[in-house]
Amino acid sequence: MSGIHSIAVIGAGTMGSGIAHVFARSGFSVTICDVEQRFLDRALASIRTNLGREAAKGKLAESEVEPSVKRITTTVTIESLAGAQLAVEAAPERLDLKAEVFRALDRILPENGILASNTSSISITRLAALTGRPSQVIGMHFFNPVPVMSLVEVVRGMATSNDTFTAVRDLALKLGKTPVEVNDAPGFVSNRVLMPLINEAAYSVMEGVATAEAVDQIFKLGMAHPMGPLTLADFIGIDVCVDILRVLHEGFGDPKYFPCPLLVRMVDAGWLGRKSGRGFYSYEK
Repeated sequence: MSGIHSIAVIGAGTMGSGIAHVFARSGFSVTICDVEQRFLDRALASIRTNLGREAAKGKLAESEVEPSVKRITTTVTIESLAGAQLAVEAAPERLDLKAEVFRALDRILPENGILASNTSSISITRLAALTGRPSQVIGMHFFNPVPVMSLVEVVRGMATSNDTFTAVRDLALKLGKTPVEVNDAPGFVSNRVLMPLINEAAYSVMEGVATAEAVDQIFKLGMAHPMGPLTLADFIGIDVCVDILRVLHEGFGDPKYFPCPLLVRMVDAGWLGRKSGRGFYSYEK
């Protein structure tokens, strides 16, 4: 496992393209898979733009931009990933979608291939049980924006082997990331702590305690947060926050994780945050 050099990324959205970006920048061959070529073309254009920005800021040699892009191939056929030594699933935060991806990857990847999930809340143990290789399933939770954020939550499922953990931890280090080991639980550590904060901030707005601007200002000025919880919710995606809260609520059975009705109404209205142009704040498209 220590000789991993061929990477598959399933999902060409914000997280998937960011994950492909950091692997390609670090010298790995990467194949991105998604259901439509237009999603892949958009991801590749975004990666090229972001690598160019890194070069403009002096974080990457200009001569490394195109070679990094050329390390990336795209496919709409999951069977094309059969030679990958590590597959990182970055599908939307829905168990049914991730289950489908994991079953397909288990069927086609080499016997010693590792299956990793970028899930921010869904059980690694549950995903591993869908495969015939539970000891080789692990969480590799990157943070947005992936090329900038240093943290990777490396999540052990109940059956994850030490060899799998070591291989993924070492890979994260090669990417210039800081891997932090956690055990499988709903929301792991990051979202188990963060989502109740966002939820209570939303309740504060819904109940008229304060405006979104006031809530965020209190956290920026009083707690030295770089951005307030509601700005962060817009950045993450209100729909993603609601999905994670529902996983936490189901996993723990604790009403404190029940999504704030304001968040649910915002999702129903299509106010998803930055990506839709409107959330707690308005954004130009």
